[in-house]
Amino acid sequence: MSASFRYRLGVASRALAAIAGGYGVAALSAAALALCLPAAFGMARSEAAMTGTLASFIVFALAVMWVFAARTAWRAWSGLVIAALLPGLLVLLLTRGGGGGA
Repeated sequence: MSASFRYRLGVASRALAAIAGGYGVAALSAAALALCLPAAFGMARSEAAMTGTLASFIVFALAVMWVFAARTAWRAWSGLVIAALLPGLLVLLLTRGGGGGA
């Protein structure tokens, strides 16, 4: 495999991580905030959903910056997985435990 092809593959992997992985982390963060804010602060569910959605734009931008600032594409992907663990676990616990969701 040539160095040029490996470089292009790394850039493509980072672009995929930024787009898909960043979206996943942002969506999980928005859902976690929408579920946690009413219970933690007594916020209305509609306001919590709006707050979570607005905060997800910041999370997405930070995820994209992280992906392209990471030393390798492997670190970029692993950082996104680690960043998705906490909000994903919160969403899973709150929707299965009857704390929110459908």
